[in-house]
Amino acid sequence: MTTDTPARLLRLLSLLQTPREWPGGELADRLGVSRRTVRRDIDRLRELGYPVQATKGAEGGYRLVAGKAMPPLVLDDEEAVAIAVGLRAGAGHAVEGVDEASVRALAKLEQVLPSRLRRRVSTLQAATDPLTSGDGATVAPETLTLIASAVAGQERLRFAYRSRDGTGTRRLTEPYRLLSTGRRWYLVAYDLDRADWRTFRLDRVSDPFATGARFTPRELPTGSAAEYLRQSMYRRQEAYAFDVTFAAPAELVAARLPGWLGSPEPVDEHSCRLRGTADASPAWLAVRLALFDCEFTVHEPPELLGCVRDLGARLTRAAGGTTP
Repeated sequence: MTTDTPARLLRLLSLLQTPREWPGGELADRLGVSRRTVRRDIDRLRELGYPVQATKGAEGGYRLVAGKAMPPLVLDDEEAVAIAVGLRAGAGHAVEGVDEASVRALAKLEQVLPSRLRRRVSTLQAATDPLTSGDGATVAPETLTLIASAVAGQERLRFAYRSRDGTGTRRLTEPYRLLSTGRRWYLVAYDLDRADWRTFRLDRVSDPFATGARFTPRELPTGSAAEYLRQSMYRRQEAYAFDVTFAAPAELVAARLPGWLGSPEPVDEHSCRLRGTADASPAWLAVRLALFDCEFTVHEPPELLGCVRDLGARLTRAAGGTTP
């Protein structure tokens, strides 16, 4: 019989979080207690905010239903490992829509994982290789979670950084916000050695170390970290504006192109125009546009227009035709 009430409540909660209805007798057998004790424990869970629904009848049953708020989850070892591995997969690559949420959830989960489970997660991660596309600008989940924790805890962060020309430096920063463009991760931080705000591409960061020294966040010179990143990318000419017209409805283009490229605006029911910014190379964007199964016209920039022309000529030669 389980005489430790807190341990029994956790065990009961773990059972109820399995999506099924549990007869009262089965719960009593699983916990080694009477049905009356099960009913009292159910009442305790309800007082803690867990929406446990009871069904009437000779046997009677209980199930956990969706509530207005999400109380803490109870996971067994296998569930915790599976979730951590899945979050690492989502966080390690800039996956649009789940990337930042994956990092926050992973940082919280790994903070409370027992050491034996952290070792299992790391072992499984080390034994697998993801099949990814893009320019290979991936980031280790450990780097993301460490930096996310430093941001949340307002803790100064040291790391090695490699610039675009390959120059290596050491940075001491006050990390402000992690941002994802859909293809890359960036850190907006105050650089203490340079006494100014900076943005850092996380695939160029190595050996991050949280110093333990706390700081009070400074005020950004722009309204938000996202706006600061956008302006910084323009200054470094990593991002550029583009303008493309598609011979397809706006909703079709929006469904087939990455959201980080922007939202197409309808021209009429059969065409739309997409004005946006990209931090990918013009050559990459030319290939991505060519994969879309409809006619399109590039208006700007000239670099993208040149890449589209070069790609068309190369494909014509590959097909045995004549270059225009």
